[in-house]
Amino acid sequence: MSGPTLTPAQQLPGRHDANNIRGVIRRLLLPFGLAFLALAPVARAAISQTPAITDTRYSSYLRAVRPSAPGVHWRVIHADGGLELVLGAGRTVQWNVIDLNDEIRVINHSGETVTVYGYSQSDRNVAYDGGKYAQILANGTVQLNENSPAYYENQSFYETAVVVPPSAGATAAPDWVTFAKTGTLYWHDHRIHYTTPVIPTFIKNRGVQHRQFVFNWYVPIAVGSTDGYLYGALYWNGEKPFAFPIAAIVAFVLIVVAGAAFVVFVRRRRRPVAPEDAF
Repeated sequence: MSGPTLTPAQQLPGRHDANNIRGVIRRLLLPFGLAFLALAPVARAAISQTPAITDTRYSSYLRAVRPSAPGVHWRVIHADGGLELVLGAGRTVQWNVIDLNDEIRVINHSGETVTVYGYSQSDRNVAYDGGKYAQILANGTVQLNENSPAYYENQSFYETAVVVPPSAGATAAPDWVTFAKTGTLYWHDHRIHYTTPVIPTFIKNRGVQHRQFVFNWYVPIAVGSTDGYLYGALYWNGEKPFAFPIAAIVAFVLIVVAGAAFVVFVRRRRRPVAPEDAF
């Protein structure tokens, strides 16, 4: 005499268990997915001309601003090499470094036009012969000069593979293109970071593990009809010696082993036991 007939789900316990395990995994991964989306960077409500890479071995700090105009805010962001300019409501001007990397921001509440100048060939610390690169008008209109060589050079972190058209030049008539009316501009500036991935010889000589001063930097600007500049300093952060992540590897192995044991346990619990034949 044969035992009772098993249902298809009982005849194929592997498929049934797999569906349940996939459901458990989806429920476990959902919070992590939501957390990732919450931490993902949101698009800036501003025009940005910054490369997608950076060099976190360095930090760049804004030390002083001239003129200290009410209504304009500047700051360096991402630690090495970029600038952000923001123009908004109010009557003050402030400049400062943010995130200590490759952008600077200026917030302009002054009711004046704020101008950033391009790269000079002069040996002077502050020179305005590089021509106008960017400006934010008093009403928040953000404009870049497509006849400025800086417009093209700022699109590459190390100025590699940059093609500046013949029409662009420091003395060329500005070709202002409006990109936004948000009053905010981010841009990469080669004056405030080290322009090669090669570690400088003087840093190697002093020891790459030590934090070191690299150089002072200046960015020429104007607020209204008053010329000025940003003044800051670049530092080498110091490299930490490599340490093999033994603790992290052990923790990973334990998690994998625990997960495998859990799957085996679930599959055994759900496997149907065939009834004994009755005599």
